[in-house]
Amino acid sequence: MKKRNKITIIGAGNVGSSTAQRLAEKEIADLVLLDVVPDLPQGKALDILESSPLSRFNTKLVGTNDYADTAGSDIVVITSGVARKPGMSRDDLLKTNATIVAQVTREVARYSPDSILIVVSNPLDAMTYVASKISRFSKNRIVGMAGVLDTARFRTFIAMEIGVSVENVNAFVLGGHGDSMVPSIRYTTVVGIPVTELISKDRLDQIIKRTKEGGAEIVGLLKTGSAYYAPSAAVVEMVEAILKNKNKILPCAAYCQGEYGIKDLFVGVPVKLGINGVEKIIEISLTQEEKSGLLKSSEAVAQLCQSIDKLGL
Repeated sequence: MKKRNKITIIGAGNVGSSTAQRLAEKEIADLVLLDVVPDLPQGKALDILESSPLSRFNTKLVGTNDYADTAGSDIVVITSGVARKPGMSRDDLLKTNATIVAQVTREVARYSPDSILIVVSNPLDAMTYVASKISRFSKNRIVGMAGVLDTARFRTFIAMEIGVSVENVNAFVLGGHGDSMVPSIRYTTVVGIPVTELISKDRLDQIIKRTKEGGAEIVGLLKTGSAYYAPSAAVVEMVEAILKNKNKILPCAAYCQGEYGIKDLFVGVPVKLGINGVEKIIEISLTQEEKSGLLKSSEAVAQLCQSIDKLGL
């Protein structure tokens, strides 16, 4: 009898618990929800399980504080870290979250050495670098959740502007997960129609700005937290692509080795996600402005990674 896939979610905060609920309802794997706070993952796991008769799913879900319970995971989602507060940039989180992600990754590598890591912690691209540095996993088995979320936000704002279904909107957002991200207008269409034929340049520029500030906008509105519904949905999109071997092209933080002129960095690029994780980085042609934006974004990521190296993790 074939064993069920196993997914561990590290961090039982809003992103982690929302991810656990969404995945439980998908019935694609047994789940482990882990957190260092006593009783927190156990309580959230029990709450999710008690919704199963109503939402009609039969998924095994365990809440725990013990990494031994995560052993043999196929995918590990790392959401651990301090959430942004109003006025705090992603870069402000660097030192604290790098230390946390390093500790988590050591345990993950110990108990699930063959797993694929999906990093969600911020600053995203830099934390993906930390996970790679500490785990020493092959680069295809480490991927950051960034572009899927940023693209979802971009698509949402475009659909709202035109008044159409979000399903009609296709787009790509590349680069680092932050103010330097690069929404690609040339590859943004509405049922195949170039978005530039439907929205004026001024309005598109405003939508791009809102996309770049998407996380900060929600932080400002919530006052005491950050986004978690959309981030958890983005994680599920990636998990399904991997476990179902969809070879789905999604924008993710992947390790570039010369693609787009970027070397030895995790940056948001279009990738083919399948059973082995990052099956391939897809290189698309970019305008000079897009190339410049992507390189500028990668330089910002490189600076963060240099700062991490100085921490001596």
